[in-house]
Amino acid sequence: MTSDASAVDPAGVSVKSRMTGLFATAAILSAAYAVFAILLNSVGTVILQSIVYFRVDNVTASTLEAFKDLTIAVVSFIIAAQLPRFGLKRSMLAALAIAGAGCVLVPLADVFWATQAMFFCTGFGFALMKVSVYSAVGLLSDSTATHARLLGIIEAVFMTAVVASAWIFAYFIDPTDAASSSWLDTYWLLAALCLVAGLLVAVMQIDESRLAEEAEGKPASVAFREMIALVVLRVTQIFVVGVFLYVFIEQGLGTWLPTINHQMLGLDGQIAVQAASAFALAIAAGRFCAGLVVTRVGWFALLMGCFVGMALILGVVPSMAAAVDGRQVTNWGDVPFVTFVLPAIGFFMAPIYPTLNSVVLSSIPPAKQAGLIGLIVVFSALGGTAGSRMVAELFSAIPSADVLYSLLLPIILLAAATVWLRRLAQA
Repeated sequence: MTSDASAVDPAGVSVKSRMTGLFATAAILSAAYAVFAILLNSVGTVILQSIVYFRVDNVTASTLEAFKDLTIAVVSFIIAAQLPRFGLKRSMLAALAIAGAGCVLVPLADVFWATQAMFFCTGFGFALMKVSVYSAVGLLSDSTATHARLLGIIEAVFMTAVVASAWIFAYFIDPTDAASSSWLDTYWLLAALCLVAGLLVAVMQIDESRLAEEAEGKPASVAFREMIALVVLRVTQIFVVGVFLYVFIEQGLGTWLPTINHQMLGLDGQIAVQAASAFALAIAAGRFCAGLVVTRVGWFALLMGCFVGMALILGVVPSMAAAVDGRQVTNWGDVPFVTFVLPAIGFFMAPIYPTLNSVVLSSIPPAKQAGLIGLIVVFSALGGTAGSRMVAELFSAIPSADVLYSLLLPIILLAAATVWLRRLAQA
């Protein structure tokens, strides 16, 4: 009798060998994707540092989010459908090269516009990387379960890198001297990570023949029109609205959490950044736990429970923040409890984004996924920019934690979109 480890598939490749290659490729995809997790989610830290180091105001600092997210939106919209023609692997290498160049620029120039340029490069690279990685998952998957598993692994690594991002930047921040340029040295390390990830992608093995066959003989204009045609589908419309609202909430909170910690709770710059990592840690924990319970309760019931949890946290945090005495916090022993209550919302947010993505993406052929992924990235970017900008404007008008009540509306709308999406899926 042939054991499972020595069994072979129709192509004559052992199952064990195929699975080893699958997860090796997934590991490289995760590593390359994780570099952008560090860069993208440093925007909150860089906003705070820009305010105290470059001495720009809140609204000016918020433009960093726009340089990142609007670039992601425009690039994704224009070229997402063309990436199968260019090649997923080459797109990933280009993404890492562009992001690495942006990292090198920041410490060399040492001016605020260099951080804007860096986030432009990061946004450009991320648009290429996300479409390529998600499309690669489609090629590697032969079932909905495999798709969800691989995407879950990659997104879990992404969130782990988000947690690491805050601590990496905090290590280089001088808590005793706001004028110190030591935090800029972080970008030499990030440039090196781009190089290492590029070398891993260069040796990665992935069969893109299915995508190449689909793209062969198809004019670029046809691929673009096919992507646009997805917009007219009602399920796509509701899905991208849901993506927009989710990222609106996530970025509105995540981007400004270091500033909330510093300006409203009195934490010094280094602790404010480190404490903000609890948000990403909560998301990572939430995604792990969601994977254990989703098969028991179903994805819809899980998400409905998450919306309730998010609303409850936003409902209690402003009053808790108002009770803080306002003293400057310079050590972890004095950090107020509310500092960890708001990031806990990430635990309930965690399952929403990957669940909605897997439900829709796994239902369409791999050749059509790049176009839909492009739309996902576009509306994610627009949602991130809108969320960050709204919170910036509200902070300027209402400099208190009461501004968090405004995020209850997008939560209600996201819950409504999820209900609608479920009805369309069952139709």
